[in-house]
Parts: sequence; structure tokens; C-alpha cells
Amino acid sequence: MTAQHVPATPDALPPDIPAHVVADVPVDVPADVPGELAVRRRAGFDRPGYTGPSRSRRIPPIAAQFLTEQPMVVVGAADQHERLWASLLTGPPGFARAQPTGDAEQADAVTISARPMDGDPLAEALSRPAEVGMIALQPAVRRRMRMNGHASPGGSGIQVTLDEVFANCPKYIQGREPWLEPGSVPGVPSHHAQLTMRQQQLIQRADTFFITTANRRGEVDASHRGGNPGFVQLLDPRRLRWPDYQGNAMFCTLGNLAENPSAGLLFIDWATGDTLQLTGTAHTDWDERHAAEVPGAQRLVEFTVTEVVATAQASGLRWTRAEYSKFNPEVLPRTA
Repeated sequence: MTAQHVPATPDALPPDIPAHVVADVPVDVPADVPGELAVRRRAGFDRPGYTGPSRSRRIPPIAAQFLTEQPMVVVGAADQHERLWASLLTGPPGFARAQPTGDAEQADAVTISARPMDGDPLAEALSRPAEVGMIALQPAVRRRMRMNGHASPGGSGIQVTLDEVFANCPKYIQGREPWLEPGSVPGVPSHHAQLTMRQQQLIQRADTFFITTANRRGEVDASHRGGNPGFVQLLDPRRLRWPDYQGNAMFCTLGNLAENPSAGLLFIDWATGDTLQLTGTAHTDWDERHAAEVPGAQRLVEFTVTEVVATAQASGLRWTRAEYSKFNPEVLPRTA
């Protein structure tokens, strides 16, 4: 994949260009500099010896137990056209489980007894070997676990040999409990070039979404974003914007976007099981004036839609009303 751009640091700007327009003066991310590092430096986290929170390709026992308890996993990958998507996989607790390969003492692979439904953008991609990013989120206790690796089909599911495993910032996870709706049947996925009014309304009331990104080598990551309803702004039927709140300075998502602008989003209607999947491109807006207009924003991310896939009752899971995180910043009413 072709390397993209990250903004220059203020020190690199010509003297006649003010620092607040730094986003308009991009520089190439050198091939030997990870996007995460470039973004970390731009964000002011370039401290000597700091490499970000720790990661491993092994799953410790407590994390393996956590994974086994989950009824849902979000998986991100590229389709046959190299567009990124995020898809929802569900099953009874135990449908996702960690296991060791070879002589490993700790689990270094994950087996998921589910694949995307027919018509899902990733149904074909996950029927063959693929790079994937995954996130298991447990809203009830506000925990999440991210896993990236190589997926291969097996039986009715997939097996993922892991490259990275890490648990990170739970601050913006909304509390909710799941149950299974008897007789819930998935609808037929519908495809759209832009967001319909009903789809826009789902996004406007969303407090959570999932995002898939990939670096220049095609290594995929899946993460989540959360906030109070309205934290995702609709600019028009093909453009969204959301704040990047203060987290733990990993910058996995923004780092990938610095190398490769492709991204996929997943919104879930927690009350109905409907899903809304978007693919397109995203970029980080580093203009401090724009961030200052959004409470809690360190910077903003803008997403442009290429395609939309909507599926009614994609999941049989239903969830209780959200208990919003105490860390969610205020959301201001939009002005015309």
C-alpha cells in the first residue's frame, strides 16, 4: 500500500505559516518510520525511551478467560477490492476461544466458530486467508481486548494466528448488558452509495462505533470509539467527523491512517441488532482551532463514505440501555 502523509511538526514549518495550520503542511512518512511513531511525535508523546503500551503475541490466561466469556467479536479486514470493513461476529460464550499452537505455553491463536453472514462485505474475504484485526468488547465491565493476525478458514469459522494482543484504554466504553432475542432472523444486506436519513439517525444517536484501519504493509487493526450520543457529527450524507479523545497514546488507528487512509466503520443498533457498515477513507485534522470547538477533542478525524451496507437484525443480541461512561466529554448542540 502506498504511504500517505502526516502533518509536519511546528518546528518544521516555514516562518510565515502559523502553527495552527500545521495540518495543511504534510510530510511523507518515511518507509522506516511507523505511522504510530510519527503521530506520537506530532501529538507530543515523543519521550525518550517511550514506545507506547506493551504488546505481545501471547494471550495470558486471564485474557483467554475473558475472550471465552464474550458473545461478540468485531473483526476487520480488506475485501477483494482492498476496501476495509468491520464486521460483527456473534455466538454463545465460548464461540471465541484462545489456544496455543505448537509447543507454546500460552495461547497464541484464536478460534472463532462463526463467519460473516452471506452478503456481508467480508464474507468472501474470510473464506480465504486474510490479515485481520479483532476486538472483543465487554460493555458490562468496560473491558476490551484487541488482537491482530493472520486468519484462515476452518469449518464454519476462522482460526487466527496472532501477531499482536493488547488490552487498552476502557475510558469511553458505555455499560450495557446483553440478552439473546428468540426468533431473531437477519435481514438481507442492502447497499448504498451514501447514508439514508434513517442511517444518519442511527449514527446521530450512536454512543459507540468500531473502526478498522491498516498500515502500509496491509496489517489490520480493529478498535472502538465511544462518547455521548452526538459525538459523531454528520457533515453530509457522505462525510462524518468525530473527536479523538485523550487515551493511552498508542495511536494505532491514527498511525495507520497516517500510512494508509482506508478505513471501515461499524455501527450497531444495540436495541434492534441492526448493523451499519461503512467503507471509505479517513484523515486526521490537526488544526487546534477545530479541536477547540469540540469539548474533550485533542484532534478530529474526518471520514468520507465510499459504500454503505445496512443489515436489519444482523445480530440476535439485544442490549440494555447504556450507562454512559463518566469520562465521556460533553457533546454540544450543532449550530448551522
